[in-house]
Amino acid sequence: MTAPQATVRPLALPADRRVLVISDIHGNLPFLQGLLKKAGYSSDDVLIILGDILEKSTGGLDTLHYLMDLARRNTVYFLQGNCEDVTLSFLRQAWSEEAALQYGTFWGEKCAWVYMAHQAGVDTRTPQDLAAARQAIERAFPEEVAFLRAMPTILKNDHYLFVHGGVPREDRLEDLTARSCMKNDDFLSQGYGFRRWVIVGHWPVTLYRPDIPSAKPLLLPDRHIASIDGGCNLKADGQLNALILPKEPGGAFRWQSYDGFPVMTALEDQAPSPDPLNIRWGHSALEVLSLGEEFSRCRHLESGRELDILTDYLRQGDGGTYCLDSTDYRLPVQAGERLAIVRRTSRGALAKKDGATGWYLGKLGPA
Repeated sequence: MTAPQATVRPLALPADRRVLVISDIHGNLPFLQGLLKKAGYSSDDVLIILGDILEKSTGGLDTLHYLMDLARRNTVYFLQGNCEDVTLSFLRQAWSEEAALQYGTFWGEKCAWVYMAHQAGVDTRTPQDLAAARQAIERAFPEEVAFLRAMPTILKNDHYLFVHGGVPREDRLEDLTARSCMKNDDFLSQGYGFRRWVIVGHWPVTLYRPDIPSAKPLLLPDRHIASIDGGCNLKADGQLNALILPKEPGGAFRWQSYDGFPVMTALEDQAPSPDPLNIRWGHSALEVLSLGEEFSRCRHLESGRELDILTDYLRQGDGGTYCLDSTDYRLPVQAGERLAIVRRTSRGALAKKDGATGWYLGKLGPA
């Protein structure tokens, strides 16, 4: 089967309206609603959704319905992400039945097409179920499927190019495959620079930093790239970001985020760590030196560093022991500052400040 080509559409952005760009919601409707409220979103604004509304949670269909309804009343533009393509690839049988079954079994109802099939009363346990599942989804969710199929791959104007994952160039975009634009892993490390600002999601920005875990949008003015995936639903400390475009091209970007964590006030100063480590996906292999109830002493194999990891962050895989995203970073804090508290432990709080995650070992008070 021939891979679909990228669909490119022109985008006219009115100069008198604020433009918000959000990516990688992954079915977290409360985060989306919280972010829009925090950003003061209204019908006067233009909203661009960079893709990955679906997958990784059971809330994908509810989030899709919310955004479809929003688009009936407000100015909302959508791009297809690789997680929308999961459902569309299943429906057009782009995967083998074995591959589709393996994926659907692994994710269960956190996979959108599995969830929709079950909502339509069809099972997805065997290869023989899948043909019936496709028919049931097309029959029960025609509006939703048509909406997903209508999403373009790229939106562009003279100043901006919006794409879920990334592109290797600004011309001949229609010659690219849609999937290469959507599932473009580690885009910033590919060395590209552009004339337009290229706005992408897909790759959680914390994966780009080996030192400090940060989920805030990553802006590279010298290369005209903005990467905005805050790890919503994928990271224990993830957030949903809204990039706010400057009123005039060439102006300063602003951003807003929502993470749902409780906020407390720091009561003591704390100096930052001099040489922090950000253990992140793809770089998280460990040797456990001493297993503890709350913390375990571990050696990070890639760096050789020893540090304490939350024991319930430890995982076992085919390659051995690894962990969820972890750090030994101590946040720079002044008494009176407000921190978002990811979790409290006997040693202090794992907290967030300005999108960065780290430890705060001082006393906390109410916000």
